[in-house]
Amino acid sequence: MSGNKIAIYQDGSINITARIEDETIWLTQAQIVELFGSSKANISEHINKILEEEELDNSTVRKFRTVQTEGMREVSRNLTYYNLDMIISVGYRVKSKIATQFRRWATRTLRDFVIQGYAINSQRLAEKETQLIALKNAINLIERSIRNQIETVEQAKQLTSFLSNFAKGFALLDDYDHDKLDKKGRTENPVTVVTVDEFLTMIQELKNDFDSEIFGQSKDESFESSINQIYQGFGEQDCYPTVEEKAATLLYLIVKNHSFIDGNKRIAAACFLYFLDRNGILKAHETFILDSNSLFALTILVAESKPSEMEVVKNMIISVLNRSRD
Repeated sequence: MSGNKIAIYQDGSINITARIEDETIWLTQAQIVELFGSSKANISEHINKILEEEELDNSTVRKFRTVQTEGMREVSRNLTYYNLDMIISVGYRVKSKIATQFRRWATRTLRDFVIQGYAINSQRLAEKETQLIALKNAINLIERSIRNQIETVEQAKQLTSFLSNFAKGFALLDDYDHDKLDKKGRTENPVTVVTVDEFLTMIQELKNDFDSEIFGQSKDESFESSINQIYQGFGEQDCYPTVEEKAATLLYLIVKNHSFIDGNKRIAAACFLYFLDRNGILKAHETFILDSNSLFALTILVAESKPSEMEVVKNMIISVLNRSRD
């Protein structure tokens, strides 16, 4: 790493040097093309679709003045860069052997390395400052969820009740303050793999409960990608080694990928419950660990979260799953 640049990925002849700004990494389109062994036209198409479908917003795109060597002289130009969220989103859409290798590496290594701050500065931010930022993000997320999604007084009461119980029972604020929010699940026994076809069969049965001709109609292959991602590994290491981590990632991805024309949140919540049930942790002491209010709250928190808040949201879900069984 030198200045605000770092070599983020090396694989054979590929050596990509990224720009570091605002606690994330930035690559040009040409670098993304090289990274995934794709074409400029293909990468442009994926970026445009990601923005059109509002999977990510324009904050993931920025122009930086960059000095380049052209011939015997140095030329300063404004180049368009894309941040880590866009890079990873494109990576999950590109179909190539190189992209597959990068996805496996990025899922576990790159996000941990960059988001935790190691790639930004050799000295991490002060522990208290990091905790305060996490707490502020969580509070803002809750406030935004209430403002954007709550439509009735009853729904507001339900969410308020859930959050109140969570704060009392799990000492949520204290956990943030002391960096104790769960990052790992408890159930490490071999996972029961639920296939894409099994989930789709469940969704088809669910369709009978809703008066909508377009409920559950797929827009693209992103649902299959969401399911496959939770089973990914890096070498012999499982990226999501516990049932709780897989379940949290599953709920997050299905909500965020908007894979269906109608019913994305309902489908995500149903798949989340189905996965927990198939893996034997939906109940504890003959009682469901999540009631409808809890499921409602978690789902809208995911829906209203920003890409940069992904880890905060997933850790909240893991914490609920872990501690609801106590």
